Amino acid sequence: MTDVTTQQTAPAIPDSTAAAQPLAVDGNVEQAVHAIADRARTASRVIARANRAHKDKALQAIGEALVANRDAILRANSLDLEAGRANGTSKALLDRLSLTEERIAGLAAALDNLAGLPDPVGTIARGQTLPNGVRLRQVHVPLGVVAAIYEARPNVTVDIAGLALKSGNAVILRGGSAAANTNAALLGIIRDVLDRTGLPADAVQSVDEFGREGANVLMKARGRVDVLIPRGGHDLIQTVVTNASVPVIETGEGNVHIFLDESADEEMAVEILLNAKTQRPSVCNTVETLLVHRDAQAAPAVLAALAGAGVRIHADSRIQAILPQGVTADTADDDDWAREYMDLDIAVAMVDSVDEALDHIRTWSTGHTEAIITNNLSRSEQFIAGVDSAAVIVNASTRFTDGGELGLGAEVGISTQKMHARGPMGLKELTTTKWIIQGDGQIRK
Repeated sequence: MTDVTTQQTAPAIPDSTAAAQPLAVDGNVEQAVHAIADRARTASRVIARANRAHKDKALQAIGEALVANRDAILRANSLDLEAGRANGTSKALLDRLSLTEERIAGLAAALDNLAGLPDPVGTIARGQTLPNGVRLRQVHVPLGVVAAIYEARPNVTVDIAGLALKSGNAVILRGGSAAANTNAALLGIIRDVLDRTGLPADAVQSVDEFGREGANVLMKARGRVDVLIPRGGHDLIQTVVTNASVPVIETGEGNVHIFLDESADEEMAVEILLNAKTQRPSVCNTVETLLVHRDAQAAPAVLAALAGAGVRIHADSRIQAILPQGVTADTADDDDWAREYMDLDIAVAMVDSVDEALDHIRTWSTGHTEAIITNNLSRSEQFIAGVDSAAVIVNASTRFTDGGELGLGAEVGISTQKMHARGPMGLKELTTTKWIIQGDGQIRK
């Protein structure tokens, strides 16, 4: 976990008394974090029983409150951005950290959209009546207490809180010191709205004030926290996976690949690559490696368009040999094939076949998203069958691997593991199931 900013005092948020968090008693962080988790457990029992109308009303009220308090949120965010710049935070990370009026409006719209989605709690996964008359139902129920550790992404504070509430869970957040002021402002608004709408404010809490020590306690609060979701870069995710004793759903880095097939349409390829690389390069569904078929006629136009958009190209020797006039590239090596740039950089390699592209992806992929641009149906089917990642895309931007874009309302993260949840994690992924077995006096023989 990286704590790089110098915390400053954020402006007060109106009616934020419900946001007050307890300070450690006599310096005992473990005791304070455990108390937060215990209150979250109590709150989770209330949220789990809340009906859809009540939860949806709260989500819409949170969105309205975010917009109403946007000036205070932006003032808090400006303190975090100022501290980030002073500490040399990269442009890409500053973009992740930044909130604007448009982004706040987007968060409110996402909450409103989330309110309009079906409630997963109580839905039946499967059911049957046995020959002996026993009736079975497997129903979706909340996970309980969800913890999330993430970096410099204040929008994640709202996304995770909204998804947790809609799915009947309580959530404990650790958003990192880089966004401390912004997260505190957002948390105050959310908790105040919950209190005003008759839901427990302790359904959304934070351990930010306890820093890394608080995060370490949270990671080991087995029995108090049901599941922990890390969301961030390689170092954060591996720290959580390595050190946590709480069950972890691993969300992945995005070493995302696009394979440019020989049959790819030039105009389509240019549009997709520009969108996948330049629309928002700091996020995990941005393409990081382009694999070019040796006979791809669209390759020169794609490379020229990327360079023209300010993308720094890191290329192998075969790509270097076909660079259009005026386009330059650094020499790529294994560090480039393994790297999630999260910036306006892209690694480019030439391959002789779709099989070679698949071999490269198997070697270097983080299992997030892979895409192919092709006009050959059998080639696309071969690619789909050969890729083992959470998302496989044909003839579209990798930026679509996103909970909001896929109709999930938002996402807690994009899981790259294979148990319980894989890909963008929305409402249903924040539930588990339980069996309901109903009989009329039957006994087992």
